[in-house]
Formats: sequence, structure tokens, C-alpha cells
Amino acid sequence: MAKKVVKSTRSGKPAAAKPSGAGNSTPRKVNSAALQAELQRLDKELVRLANRRAALTVKLLQSEAQPEKAHFETLFSDQLNALITSGNPGPLDPPTLRGMFRELISGSRRLVNTVRVVYLGPPYSFTHLAAIEQFGSAATLIPVGSISAVFEEVNRNHADYGIAPIENSTDGRIVDTLDMFTRLPLKICGEVSMAIHHNLLARCPRNEISEIYSKPQALSQCREWLGRNMPQARLVEVTSTSTAAQLARDKPGAAAVASRQAAVQYDLQVIAENIEDNPSNLTRFAVIGDEATKPSGNDKTALLLQIPHKPGALAEALAAFKKNNVNLTWIESFPVRGPEAGYVFFLDFEGHAADARIKKTLAELESKAVRLEVLGSYPRSLPID
Repeated sequence: MAKKVVKSTRSGKPAAAKPSGAGNSTPRKVNSAALQAELQRLDKELVRLANRRAALTVKLLQSEAQPEKAHFETLFSDQLNALITSGNPGPLDPPTLRGMFRELISGSRRLVNTVRVVYLGPPYSFTHLAAIEQFGSAATLIPVGSISAVFEEVNRNHADYGIAPIENSTDGRIVDTLDMFTRLPLKICGEVSMAIHHNLLARCPRNEISEIYSKPQALSQCREWLGRNMPQARLVEVTSTSTAAQLARDKPGAAAVASRQAAVQYDLQVIAENIEDNPSNLTRFAVIGDEATKPSGNDKTALLLQIPHKPGALAEALAAFKKNNVNLTWIESFPVRGPEAGYVFFLDFEGHAADARIKKTLAELESKAVRLEVLGSYPRSLPID
């Protein structure tokens, strides 16, 4: 009788026995009919739950003193943000879940009131994406051609809210937005802070690109990458990243620096992704309206401040922040319009105008100011990638 041979590993220990069927490469059969039935059952349950959540959202909005004024508040509570990120077991990633909830809540709000929002267009510009993030696709989103038009449409009551860029982490302040706050009596109701990822989009191979179109800020934010990787291409400034994408679609040898969403909208290929020089490139967008917001516990306040044009006046005014332990997060200056000498300062800082220490700070600032206008207190935005 032949002996059974036991193979050993290099360690001298017997090799583990192969599980039954391990040598069989034939995949296990999937009962597709059972999976389809389970999917149909889940779909019915999801539709039921989505409508149940919508009904509760409507009930909550209608309990407000002014239900139609709830639209500028963020779609996402702290609890929902935590659920989508730290409370998410996967396999769906947080941006996918965020998109699902955003549209569900936006559609629910539309059952109470359709909100009209103007934004710096055209469609699929970064400001459009910020408007979708803040209000959802169920809102009526209206593109306009300039930042001044955003403010004017809201000021004339042609729209409920507006959205415009206010600051970029690479290029700094957006002068046109800050300037409009000195001209019209509008408030900041909220903010959207978005990670800005630029992509090189085209319909031709990279070596055939002779011109690259985009708005000045986008080209500036990708200057090093473009100089290093596309030295043969001429850079051409246009009014928006969406306009650039249209040109890349229609013009031979043209490319655009724009978003991935623009690539989908204008049927372009992503030749290179995330070409921004600063991987932490963020743009902050202001939600513009005409009413105050309630404290959320994690707020910022913005204001315009003009002080006497004399030595030490600014230092004396800013001492109020240190005295009351208020964190000043941003300050910009503009020359006063007309023959008068001096500057207007745009400031934002942590806290809500209803907070006791912020009230005290504002009172001290006012005692030293030629002009002081609180532009609004609003919830701080978490950066959205």
C-alpha cells in the first residue's frame, strides 16, 4: 500500500490543506432573480422613507414663523453631517450620500416654497456648483453675467437670494463682491466653502493643444502646472470656466481649465485632473439676502467699518477684538469713494451678533467708527470637497 505524502513548507510545517473547490476557477452562480426581487423591495422602502422624510421636513418648515425664509439656512445640520461622514459604514462615499440628502431636502423645501437664486454664471461654473450645494437643484437657479448683477437682482426683489465668490485661498479677496456690499444694503445670510479642483479638458490629445481658455483666477491658480506641462499652449482669459469649456468643445486645438462637471456637461475628456498649484485651494462664496439669521452655535459675523483717517485709529478700533476675546478671521481695506481721504475695512470674525461678547465688541467699535454696518451673522461652512 502506497504511503500518503505530506508536502511541507519552507518552515518545515505541513502545508495547509486547500479548501474544497479551491482549484475550481468557475465563479459561484448568482441568483439574479432573487437579487432583483430584493432590489425592488428596497426601492419601494426607499421611496416610502424618502416621502416620509419629505413630509416631516415640510411639517418642520411650516412650524416656523416664516416658512418661506428657511431656504438660506444650510441643508445640512451638524448631526446630518456627522452621520454622512463619521457615521457612514460604506460602501457609498460621503460625497455620494451628501448629494442624495441635498436633493431630498431641496425637493422637500420646494413643497413649501420655490426659492429663486441668482448666481454668477453661466451654468456649471464653480459659483453654480456652490449654488447647488447651498440650495439644491429643486431651487430655481438663475445665471447672471456679473457679480454686480447678482446684487442688483436681489436688491430689486427679482430673486430671493444671490450667491457670489468672496474669497479664494490662493488669490485672496474678490474685489467686485466686497465693493458691492459698500453700494447696496444687502446682508450675508450664509457661506459655502468649496475645494476648487481644476482640470485640463479637451477633445484632442494633449500634444495637439495650442490654446487653453479659462477665467483669469483659474489660470492664476494653475500657473505653475501649466507653465511646466503645457509651455507650448497660449493661455487665453475668458469670462468663466464654463465659457472656456464651450470653446474647448467647439474649437480645434483648444482646451479649458474647468471643473469635472463642466467636462460632463460639454462632452469633454479630462486630459489632466487636479492641476491647481495649491492642493488646498478653497473658494468661499457668500449667500446674499436681506434678512438676519438665528445663532447656530458656530457662526461668523461680517461688517464694514470706516474709522477716522488718522494715525493709530485702526489699532485702537481693533483692540476691541483682543479685549473681548473675539477671533478676527479676515480684514480687507478699500479707499473711501469720492474726495474724502480714508479707507473702508471689511472684517469678519467668529461669533454671532446676538452673542453678548459680540454685542459688546460692536458697541466699542461703533464708538470709534465713522461708519459701521453689520453685513450679517451666519453659520460657518465646513470645506466641501
